[in-house]
Amino acid sequence: MPRALALLTLVRLTLTDRIRRLRDSGDRGSETTEKVLWIAFLVILVVGVYAIFQSKIITKITGINL
Repeated sequence: MPRALALLTLVRLTLTDRIRRLRDSGDRGSETTEKVLWIAFLVILVVGVYAIFQSKIITKITGINL
């Protein structure tokens, strides 16, 4: 029984330390988040422009003779 209690205490202390380290790191991953948000914004912008000019783009593409 004392061994199990010691193991549980060790697990609790390890988890507590990892959570504290993550909480103290603060800016960790903010650059990646910012890049993902910019990429998502650009994708939405391209899809929006395509949706607006879809018929004009299709007629231009089908009008190309090789």
